Amino acid sequence: MGTGGRGIGVRAWRVAAGCVLAGLLAAGAAAGQAVPDNPAVGTVSGTVTDSDGALVAGAKVTLAGSKDSRTAISGSDGRFRFSGVPAGEFTLKIAAAGLAAGSVAVTLHASEVYEMPPIALRVATANSEVMVTLSPHDIAEAEVKAEEQQRVIGFIPNYFVSYNKNPEPLRAKQKFGLGFHVVFDSTNFLFAGLNAGIEQANDTFPGYHGGAEGYGKRYGAALALSSSATLFRGSIYPALFHQDPRYFYKGTGTVWARARYALATAVICKGDNGRWQPNYSGILGDLSAGALANAYLPASSRDGAAVTFEGGLLSTAGVGFGHLLQEFVFRHVTTHAQRTVSTPP
Repeated sequence: MGTGGRGIGVRAWRVAAGCVLAGLLAAGAAAGQAVPDNPAVGTVSGTVTDSDGALVAGAKVTLAGSKDSRTAISGSDGRFRFSGVPAGEFTLKIAAAGLAAGSVAVTLHASEVYEMPPIALRVATANSEVMVTLSPHDIAEAEVKAEEQQRVIGFIPNYFVSYNKNPEPLRAKQKFGLGFHVVFDSTNFLFAGLNAGIEQANDTFPGYHGGAEGYGKRYGAALALSSSATLFRGSIYPALFHQDPRYFYKGTGTVWARARYALATAVICKGDNGRWQPNYSGILGDLSAGALANAYLPASSRDGAAVTFEGGLLSTAGVGFGHLLQEFVFRHVTTHAQRTVSTPP
């Protein structure tokens, strides 16, 4: 295989190397200090609006559970917040002058930071009280917002992971939202720079030459590859095939059962219908990113379809390894790793 073939293979592995690097950083953090137990308290916050979307100030918000009950008043921005809330089942009741009182069930887990979707109250009729129901879109949006806070050791984005046992399917817009959050995150630019520096030092793709110009070309190619791989695998194909691009943390069962599950999810995934199916999105995403990478290499380094398929397979294998890290390492060192709250039917 020529220099270009070896380069594509190396670069394909480096697409997955973000997961490997994150794992090494996480392992280093774990080795340097013990991860403290999560405190058994969390926070619940949200915004109260009327049915037209206007912010409601002065609403009385009560969070009531079997062992704890507290009250807050929404501010001028409609916001309320409860801190130091113990894990458990609660009922959130909202009352405001001229509006129908509402209530919604909340399940808070230890150390969870739960931001509720906007709570809209209707205009009151005589002695009326309504049960606030959240649409599947609102629940999915809340889950996405929670996932966009997840970072391995507070640094590396860990957005395409759900710790919710029964998540809502994502809409196409939400899939693209997650993808663009990764693409435009500062770490994507940082890792592209590191990758370009390694290639420059090894004179990978000699057609780019040396110096600042050569580094700039390698940097642009590395950034294009990582970004296209994220969007193809996490946004474009999942939207087309109606598949969910996230990894769903298992967390229970034997080590072998969890390992098999993690490796299998490199080639199978959940559809938007909730059923497991072949991961067309991920496999085609890896192949498409490899083909695109081959296209913008220097002419002297380009190879044929065989190298594209080789790179795609290497990327898929890297995804499987990354999912092993997700199952056994990242959950313990991911900040704001949380399970979003689903409302009762």
